[in-house]
Amino acid sequence: MMLFLARRTATLGVTVLLASFVVFLIPYVTPGDPVRKIIRSRVAGEVVDDSAVQALTAELRLQDPLWVQYLRWLGRFGSGDMGLSFASRTPVIDQVLPALWITLSLVVMTLGTAAAVSVALGIAAALQEGRPADRIITTVTQAFIAMPEYWLAPMLVLVFALELSLLPSAGWAGPASAVLPVAVLALRPTSYFTSAVREGVLDALGAEHVVAARSRGLSYPQAVWKHVIPNGLLPLTTLVAVWFAGLLGGSVIVEVVFAIPGMGRLLYDAVLNSDIPLAQGGVVIVVALAVVLTTAADLVHGLLNPRVRMRHA
Repeated sequence: MMLFLARRTATLGVTVLLASFVVFLIPYVTPGDPVRKIIRSRVAGEVVDDSAVQALTAELRLQDPLWVQYLRWLGRFGSGDMGLSFASRTPVIDQVLPALWITLSLVVMTLGTAAAVSVALGIAAALQEGRPADRIITTVTQAFIAMPEYWLAPMLVLVFALELSLLPSAGWAGPASAVLPVAVLALRPTSYFTSAVREGVLDALGAEHVVAARSRGLSYPQAVWKHVIPNGLLPLTTLVAVWFAGLLGGSVIVEVVFAIPGMGRLLYDAVLNSDIPLAQGGVVIVVALAVVLTTAADLVHGLLNPRVRMRHA
Protein backbone atom coordinates (compact mmCIF):
# COMPACT_ATOMS: atom_id res chain seq x y z
CA MET A 1 0.00 0.00 0.00
CA MET A 2 2.90 2.35 0.74
CA LEU A 3 4.27 1.70 -2.75
CA PHE A 4 0.86 2.55 -4.21
CA LEU A 5 0.78 5.78 -2.16
CA ALA A 6 4.30 6.74 -3.26
CA ARG A 7 3.51 6.10 -6.92
CA ARG A 8 0.29 8.10 -6.88
CA THR A 9 1.94 11.01 -5.05
CA ALA A 10 4.84 11.07 -7.53
CA THR A 11 2.42 10.96 -10.45
CA LEU A 12 0.49 13.87 -8.95
CA GLY A 13 3.60 16.04 -8.69
CA VAL A 14 4.83 15.24 -12.20
CA THR A 15 1.40 15.86 -13.73
CA VAL A 16 1.01 19.25 -12.07
CA LEU A 17 4.52 20.31 -13.11
CA LEU A 18 3.95 19.27 -16.72
CA ALA A 19 0.62 21.07 -16.82
CA SER A 20 2.15 24.22 -15.33
CA PHE A 21 4.94 24.18 -17.93
CA VAL A 22 2.43 23.87 -20.77
CA VAL A 23 0.46 26.78 -19.31
CA PHE A 24 3.64 28.82 -18.91
CA LEU A 25 4.27 28.43 -22.65
CA ILE A 26 0.93 30.03 -23.59
CA PRO A 27 2.41 33.52 -24.30
CA TYR A 28 5.12 31.96 -26.48
CA VAL A 29 2.88 29.76 -28.63
CA THR A 30 0.05 32.25 -29.16
CA PRO A 31 0.31 34.86 -31.95
CA GLY A 32 2.16 38.06 -31.10
CA ASP A 33 5.13 39.12 -29.01
CA PRO A 34 4.45 38.46 -25.28
CA VAL A 35 6.39 41.57 -24.27
CA ARG A 36 4.28 43.80 -26.52
CA LYS A 37 1.13 42.21 -25.10
CA ILE A 38 2.22 43.14 -21.58
CA ILE A 39 3.04 46.71 -22.61
CA ARG A 40 -0.32 47.15 -24.34
CA SER A 41 -2.06 45.93 -21.20
CA ARG A 42 -0.27 48.64 -19.21
CA VAL A 43 -0.54 51.51 -21.67
CA ALA A 44 -3.70 50.81 -23.65
CA GLY A 45 -3.99 52.74 -26.88
CA GLU A 46 -0.37 53.86 -27.06
CA VAL A 47 2.08 52.79 -29.74
CA VAL A 48 4.63 50.29 -28.49
CA ASP A 49 8.14 51.31 -29.52
CA ASP A 50 11.25 49.15 -29.56
CA SER A 51 12.87 50.94 -26.62
CA ALA A 52 9.91 50.08 -24.38
CA VAL A 53 10.09 46.46 -25.51
CA GLN A 54 13.81 46.28 -24.73
CA ALA A 55 13.36 47.94 -21.35
CA LEU A 56 10.58 45.57 -20.28
CA THR A 57 12.51 42.56 -21.59
CA ALA A 58 15.42 43.52 -19.36
CA GLU A 59 13.11 44.31 -16.40
CA LEU A 60 11.40 40.93 -16.56
CA ARG A 61 14.63 39.15 -17.52
CA LEU A 62 12.97 37.59 -20.54
CA GLN A 63 16.35 37.26 -22.20
CA ASP A 64 17.11 34.37 -19.81
CA PRO A 65 16.78 30.76 -21.01
CA LEU A 66 13.21 29.50 -21.09
CA TRP A 67 13.72 26.98 -18.28
CA VAL A 68 15.08 29.73 -16.01
CA GLN A 69 12.05 31.90 -16.74
CA TYR A 70 9.78 28.95 -16.00
CA LEU A 71 11.35 28.25 -12.61
CA ARG A 72 11.13 31.93 -11.71
CA TRP A 73 7.46 32.03 -12.80
CA LEU A 74 6.73 28.83 -10.90
CA GLY A 75 8.29 30.25 -7.77
CA ARG A 76 6.16 33.39 -7.94
CA PHE A 77 3.09 31.30 -8.66
CA GLY A 78 3.79 29.05 -5.69
CA SER A 79 3.96 32.09 -3.42
CA GLY A 80 0.54 33.28 -4.62
CA ASP A 81 1.76 35.86 -7.13
CA MET A 82 -0.09 35.01 -10.36
CA GLY A 83 0.55 38.38 -11.91
CA LEU A 84 -1.86 41.12 -12.99
CA SER A 85 -4.82 40.65 -15.30
CA PHE A 86 -4.37 42.33 -18.67
CA ALA A 87 -8.03 43.34 -18.77
CA SER A 88 -8.75 44.56 -15.23
CA ARG A 89 -5.15 45.27 -14.13
CA THR A 90 -5.89 43.70 -10.76
CA PRO A 91 -4.11 40.69 -9.18
CA VAL A 92 -5.19 37.46 -10.86
CA ILE A 93 -5.54 35.69 -7.53
CA ASP A 94 -8.19 38.20 -6.45
CA GLN A 95 -10.33 37.09 -9.41
CA VAL A 96 -9.52 33.38 -9.35
CA LEU A 97 -10.33 32.64 -5.70
CA PRO A 98 -13.93 34.00 -5.66
CA ALA A 99 -14.65 32.34 -9.01
CA LEU A 100 -13.18 29.06 -7.79
CA TRP A 101 -15.36 29.14 -4.68
CA ILE A 102 -18.50 29.63 -6.76
CA THR A 103 -17.61 26.79 -9.13
CA LEU A 104 -16.74 24.49 -6.22
CA SER A 105 -20.13 25.22 -4.66
CA LEU A 106 -21.86 24.50 -7.96
CA VAL A 107 -19.94 21.26 -8.49
CA VAL A 108 -20.54 20.03 -4.94
CA MET A 109 -24.27 20.61 -5.27
CA THR A 110 -24.29 18.97 -8.69
CA LEU A 111 -22.44 15.83 -7.65
CA GLY A 112 -24.28 15.60 -4.34
CA THR A 113 -27.58 15.60 -6.22
CA ALA A 114 -26.34 13.15 -8.85
CA ALA A 115 -24.89 10.77 -6.25
CA ALA A 116 -28.01 10.76 -4.08
CA VAL A 117 -30.31 10.07 -7.03
CA SER A 118 -28.02 7.50 -8.65
CA VAL A 119 -27.48 5.53 -5.43
CA ALA A 120 -31.21 5.12 -4.99
CA LEU A 121 -31.80 4.28 -8.67
CA GLY A 122 -28.76 2.03 -9.02
CA ILE A 123 -29.59 -0.07 -5.97
CA ALA A 124 -33.22 -0.35 -7.02
CA ALA A 125 -32.24 -1.42 -10.54
CA ALA A 126 -29.76 -4.02 -9.28
CA LEU A 127 -32.20 -5.55 -6.82
CA GLN A 128 -34.80 -5.72 -9.60
CA GLU A 129 -32.41 -7.03 -12.25
CA GLY A 130 -34.17 -8.00 -15.46
CA ARG A 131 -37.54 -6.76 -14.27
CA PRO A 132 -39.53 -3.78 -15.62
CA ALA A 133 -38.20 -1.44 -12.92
CA ASP A 134 -34.61 -2.25 -13.93
CA ARG A 135 -35.31 -1.69 -17.62
CA ILE A 136 -37.15 1.61 -17.00
CA ILE A 137 -34.40 3.01 -14.76
CA THR A 138 -31.67 1.97 -17.20
CA THR A 139 -33.47 3.39 -20.24
CA VAL A 140 -34.35 6.71 -18.61
CA THR A 141 -30.91 7.34 -17.14
CA GLN A 142 -29.17 6.39 -20.39
CA ALA A 143 -31.37 8.93 -22.15
CA PHE A 144 -29.83 11.65 -19.99
CA ILE A 145 -26.59 11.31 -21.99
CA ALA A 146 -28.39 12.41 -25.15
CA MET A 147 -29.30 15.78 -23.62
CA PRO A 148 -26.36 18.18 -24.21
CA GLU A 149 -25.97 21.13 -21.86
CA TYR A 150 -26.00 23.72 -24.66
CA TRP A 151 -29.53 22.55 -25.60
CA LEU A 152 -30.94 21.69 -22.18
CA ALA A 153 -29.89 24.89 -20.42
CA PRO A 154 -31.77 27.29 -22.75
CA MET A 155 -34.79 24.97 -22.73
CA LEU A 156 -35.00 24.98 -18.94
CA VAL A 157 -34.59 28.76 -18.87
CA LEU A 158 -37.39 29.12 -21.43
CA VAL A 159 -39.78 26.87 -19.49
CA PHE A 160 -39.07 27.49 -15.80
CA ALA A 161 -37.76 31.07 -15.87
CA LEU A 162 -39.53 32.80 -18.76
CA GLU A 163 -42.80 30.87 -19.19
CA LEU A 164 -43.56 29.75 -15.61
CA SER A 165 -41.50 32.41 -13.75
CA LEU A 166 -40.62 29.86 -11.08
CA LEU A 167 -36.85 30.25 -11.02
CA PRO A 168 -34.23 32.91 -11.86
CA SER A 169 -32.88 32.76 -15.39
CA ALA A 170 -29.37 33.94 -14.53
CA GLY A 171 -27.02 35.04 -11.78
CA TRP A 172 -25.77 33.57 -8.52
CA ALA A 173 -27.80 35.23 -5.79
CA GLY A 174 -29.13 32.41 -3.65
CA PRO A 175 -30.31 28.77 -3.56
CA ALA A 176 -32.96 29.37 -6.22
CA SER A 177 -30.25 30.49 -8.67
CA ALA A 178 -28.56 27.10 -8.37
CA VAL A 179 -31.58 24.92 -9.21
CA LEU A 180 -31.45 25.13 -13.01
CA PRO A 181 -27.63 24.98 -13.37
CA VAL A 182 -27.44 22.00 -11.02
CA ALA A 183 -30.25 20.24 -12.90
CA VAL A 184 -28.44 20.72 -16.20
CA LEU A 185 -25.04 19.59 -14.90
CA ALA A 186 -26.37 16.65 -12.88
CA LEU A 187 -28.04 14.70 -15.68
CA ARG A 188 -24.95 13.19 -17.29
CA PRO A 189 -23.18 12.15 -14.05
CA THR A 190 -26.46 10.70 -12.77
CA SER A 191 -26.55 8.39 -15.79
CA TYR A 192 -22.97 7.16 -15.31
CA PHE A 193 -23.27 6.94 -11.52
CA THR A 194 -26.48 4.91 -11.73
CA SER A 195 -24.86 2.44 -14.10
CA ALA A 196 -21.77 2.14 -11.87
CA VAL A 197 -23.84 1.60 -8.72
CA ARG A 198 -26.01 -1.00 -10.45
CA GLU A 199 -22.99 -2.96 -11.68
CA GLY A 200 -21.23 -2.63 -8.33
CA VAL A 201 -24.23 -3.93 -6.40
CA LEU A 202 -24.69 -6.83 -8.83
CA ASP A 203 -21.02 -7.79 -8.43
CA ALA A 204 -21.32 -7.56 -4.64
CA LEU A 205 -24.42 -9.77 -4.65
CA GLY A 206 -22.39 -12.56 -6.21
CA ALA A 207 -19.30 -12.09 -4.05
CA GLU A 208 -18.06 -15.09 -2.09
CA HIS A 209 -18.30 -13.44 1.31
CA VAL A 210 -21.93 -12.48 0.66
CA VAL A 211 -22.80 -16.02 -0.42
CA ALA A 212 -21.01 -17.37 2.65
CA ALA A 213 -22.87 -14.96 4.93
CA ARG A 214 -26.20 -16.04 3.43
CA SER A 215 -25.27 -19.70 3.94
CA ARG A 216 -24.63 -18.99 7.63
CA GLY A 217 -28.20 -17.78 8.02
CA LEU A 218 -27.92 -14.05 7.36
CA SER A 219 -31.18 -12.81 5.86
CA TYR A 220 -31.27 -11.27 2.38
CA PRO A 221 -32.08 -7.71 3.61
CA GLN A 222 -29.30 -7.92 6.21
CA ALA A 223 -26.81 -9.14 3.61
CA VAL A 224 -27.78 -6.29 1.29
CA TRP A 225 -27.41 -3.57 3.93
CA LYS A 226 -24.29 -4.91 5.66
CA HIS A 227 -22.27 -6.28 2.76
CA VAL A 228 -23.73 -5.60 -0.68
CA ILE A 229 -24.40 -1.86 -0.58
CA PRO A 230 -21.11 -0.78 1.11
CA ASN A 231 -19.05 -2.81 -1.38
CA GLY A 232 -21.27 -1.95 -4.32
CA LEU A 233 -20.74 1.77 -3.79
CA LEU A 234 -16.93 1.58 -3.88
CA PRO A 235 -16.65 2.33 -7.64
CA LEU A 236 -18.63 5.52 -7.03
CA THR A 237 -15.78 7.13 -5.05
CA THR A 238 -13.39 7.26 -8.00
CA LEU A 239 -16.14 8.14 -10.44
CA VAL A 240 -17.31 11.10 -8.36
CA ALA A 241 -13.76 12.43 -8.12
CA VAL A 242 -13.24 12.12 -11.89
CA TRP A 243 -16.47 14.02 -12.54
CA PHE A 244 -15.53 16.60 -9.90
CA ALA A 245 -12.29 17.23 -11.73
CA GLY A 246 -14.03 17.43 -15.09
CA LEU A 247 -16.76 19.78 -13.94
CA LEU A 248 -14.27 22.24 -12.44
CA GLY A 249 -13.25 23.36 -15.91
CA GLY A 250 -16.05 21.81 -17.90
CA SER A 251 -18.93 23.91 -16.62
CA VAL A 252 -18.19 26.69 -19.11
CA ILE A 253 -21.42 26.37 -21.11
CA VAL A 254 -23.65 26.32 -18.04
CA GLU A 255 -21.85 29.21 -16.37
CA VAL A 256 -22.02 31.31 -19.52
CA VAL A 257 -25.71 30.54 -20.20
CA PHE A 258 -26.73 31.24 -16.60
CA ALA A 259 -24.27 34.14 -16.12
CA ILE A 260 -22.59 32.46 -13.15
CA PRO A 261 -19.29 34.18 -12.24
CA GLY A 262 -17.39 30.93 -11.72
CA MET A 263 -14.16 29.49 -13.10
CA GLY A 264 -15.72 28.41 -16.38
CA ARG A 265 -17.00 31.91 -17.08
CA LEU A 266 -13.71 33.42 -15.89
CA LEU A 267 -11.63 31.29 -18.28
CA TYR A 268 -14.09 31.94 -21.10
CA ASP A 269 -13.74 35.70 -20.64
CA ALA A 270 -9.95 35.41 -20.30
CA VAL A 271 -9.69 33.66 -23.66
CA LEU A 272 -12.01 36.17 -25.33
CA ASN A 273 -9.98 39.09 -23.97
CA SER A 274 -6.58 37.44 -24.61
CA ASP A 275 -5.94 37.89 -20.90
CA ILE A 276 -2.95 35.56 -20.66
CA PRO A 277 -2.11 35.94 -16.92
CA LEU A 278 -5.74 35.30 -15.98
CA ALA A 279 -5.93 32.28 -18.28
CA GLN A 280 -2.65 30.92 -16.91
CA GLY A 281 -3.69 31.33 -13.28
CA GLY A 282 -7.12 29.83 -13.79
CA VAL A 283 -5.93 26.82 -15.78
CA VAL A 284 -3.12 25.92 -13.37
CA ILE A 285 -5.44 26.12 -10.36
CA VAL A 286 -8.11 24.00 -12.06
CA VAL A 287 -5.62 21.38 -13.27
CA ALA A 288 -3.83 21.15 -9.91
CA LEU A 289 -7.08 20.78 -7.99
CA ALA A 290 -8.39 18.22 -10.47
CA VAL A 291 -5.24 16.10 -10.20
CA VAL A 292 -5.27 16.29 -6.39
CA LEU A 293 -8.90 15.23 -6.23
CA THR A 294 -8.42 12.33 -8.62
CA THR A 295 -5.36 11.12 -6.73
CA ALA A 296 -7.16 11.42 -3.39
CA ALA A 297 -10.05 9.37 -4.76
CA ASP A 298 -7.65 6.63 -5.89
CA LEU A 299 -6.06 6.55 -2.45
CA VAL A 300 -9.42 6.39 -0.69
CA HIS A 301 -10.55 3.64 -3.04
CA GLY A 302 -7.35 1.75 -2.28
CA LEU A 303 -7.87 2.08 1.47
CA LEU A 304 -11.48 0.90 1.26
CA ASN A 305 -10.87 -1.93 -1.20
CA PRO A 306 -8.97 -4.89 0.32
CA ARG A 307 -8.01 -6.19 -3.12
CA VAL A 308 -6.15 -2.95 -3.89
CA ARG A 309 -4.34 -3.08 -0.53
CA MET A 310 -3.21 -6.65 -1.18
CA ARG A 311 -2.14 -5.88 -4.76
CA HIS A 312 0.10 -2.99 -3.69
CA ALA A 313 1.29 -4.38 -0.36
